[in-house]
Amino acid sequence: MLVSVLVLVPIVQSIITSTTERHGQDNVFVGLGNYVALAGDEQFRTGVVNSFVFTAYAEIFKVVLGLAAALLLHHRRRGRALLTGLLLVPWVVPTVVTAFSWRALLDPIFGSVNTLLTSSGIGPLLADLHLVDSWPAGWLSDPSLAMPSVILVNVWKGVPFFAVCFLAGLKAIPADQYEAATIDGASAWQRFSHVTLPGLRHVITVTVTLSSIWTFNNFDLIWLLTQGGPGNVTTPYVLVAYTKAILQLQYGAGAAVTLVMLPVIGALVFVLVRLLRQEGGAAPARTARWAATTRRALPWVLTVVVTVLLAWASPQIFWKAAVVLAVFALIAAAVARVVSALQSRGGRRASSLVAGLGSGVALAGLLAFVLGPLYWIVVTAFKSEDQVVMRTDDLWPTPWTLEQFGALFANQPFGRWYLNTILVSAASTAVALICAALAGYALARLRFRGAQGFTVTVLLTYVMPGALLFIPLYQLLIGVRLTDSLWSLVLTYPTFTIPFATWLLTGYFASIPIDLEEAALVDGSTRIQAFRRVVLPLAKPGLLAVALFTLTNAWNEFLLAFVFITKDEYKTLPVGMQSMIAGDVVPQGQLAAASLLVSIPVVIMYAFGQRFLTEGLTAGAVKG
Repeated sequence: MLVSVLVLVPIVQSIITSTTERHGQDNVFVGLGNYVALAGDEQFRTGVVNSFVFTAYAEIFKVVLGLAAALLLHHRRRGRALLTGLLLVPWVVPTVVTAFSWRALLDPIFGSVNTLLTSSGIGPLLADLHLVDSWPAGWLSDPSLAMPSVILVNVWKGVPFFAVCFLAGLKAIPADQYEAATIDGASAWQRFSHVTLPGLRHVITVTVTLSSIWTFNNFDLIWLLTQGGPGNVTTPYVLVAYTKAILQLQYGAGAAVTLVMLPVIGALVFVLVRLLRQEGGAAPARTARWAATTRRALPWVLTVVVTVLLAWASPQIFWKAAVVLAVFALIAAAVARVVSALQSRGGRRASSLVAGLGSGVALAGLLAFVLGPLYWIVVTAFKSEDQVVMRTDDLWPTPWTLEQFGALFANQPFGRWYLNTILVSAASTAVALICAALAGYALARLRFRGAQGFTVTVLLTYVMPGALLFIPLYQLLIGVRLTDSLWSLVLTYPTFTIPFATWLLTGYFASIPIDLEEAALVDGSTRIQAFRRVVLPLAKPGLLAVALFTLTNAWNEFLLAFVFITKDEYKTLPVGMQSMIAGDVVPQGQLAAASLLVSIPVVIMYAFGQRFLTEGLTAGAVKG
């Protein structure tokens, strides 16, 4: 019941709101009028196409880079834990930190990206190859480069999630399958295509589906980077909903924009749930052959459909992305061919040396891509204000100073923002963890009518973007007079953390042998006692993984805090940092110092909880 109140009530309220239209101070019922009006809304159509382009390209590159990172880490014997921890950092840092660092790096005049590419000669080469129209490039201001740049930032932030999930999946593939393939004379490519990819099929399906939903509903990153510009070239459909509901006060039209896309996403979630249930148990004999045929054909059908749609929707980005992917594929194929040739000639030592050198170079390039923006934040935080303004010693502070940290606390109520974020994150995580543990256990163990439908509903509510949810949530908060208070965030944050936490814990609880609980019940324990004494201790990795997920989401959340909180004394860190930017005045040094202080606690928690996080993902997300 509590889960329904926290999650389903706002959804129902959104549906009701979408059937109304604001006339003065009154809301008039218009039925399906808002939905009919969307058919001729050019802004809405542009938003849908932009969301599709943004999501499709981001997922393609996240799969490619995430799989490459997972393979590189999986075959590495030394330093794997440290490298995995470093790789997780972009996913952990708040979105406002990501947006600030990349906006500064991609600045056409003062940004380090243009400076580095110019000095290395790569930038002019990109212009000669027509990958960019001119040099230096205006990455976020050029209509032809804004969408690729936003996709790049999303890929940078999303690759760690893919890498960790794929790494967990690789660990679950039995080693004897690779040994058998090697004995049969399979090459490295054949082992990858016939053992690795089939073994990761389930992980890839779950990860891509979840990430696609998150990316399709993305608001914070695009808003903080470009606000949908230049023009409307990066405006996603969620930003269209935000514009209608917030800027134009058309609550019904804004709700309709998001709800009209819900059936498509709902169908994907339903398919995902069916796949997870089939993996968890034996499929009926009459559907087994159909399921196997579908699994073989569906990836190829989806690939063809997505490729055709991308070529039609974004021809300029399509050929550029194809060139980048082709370069990656050619380099990988060349290294693999050299290694195979050396092995066939009996040069095992030489082949091992080439393979090690190739993987080392690839890993170094990946780490440079991942850690470059974070390094820029660190060095900028310790520069003096004169160094920041004059752009001297861009890559190294001379001298190192704490000036920016002192100015941050002297000029901004940063300490108050920090305390508010800690209180809200801890309280909302506790609420979400308790609710998700009870709901996940019920879905995994109890058999009741509507269990499958409730599972679909839980996942479906998770895909609802904050741009839609804030409307009914704001109305509810006004009714109970909780706006402009930390309680407004503590009560609303679980609406987007409970569904995913419930889904993950459902998979984890299902992986725990039921015989252990039955033995406790036979010994006289009640169901609650068996849950508390048997299941919860065994589910510690899953619970910790959920706690890390929910805490990170609460720590990073921007939109709801931006809408619900207007007083400085109640702002959280993301909203407070955004308010530090006044027009064209950007205190880069203070923002870098704030970014460092915001990111450190979460990075430390993930560093200590990394092993449990991987175990939680393996049993929850991987086993479904």
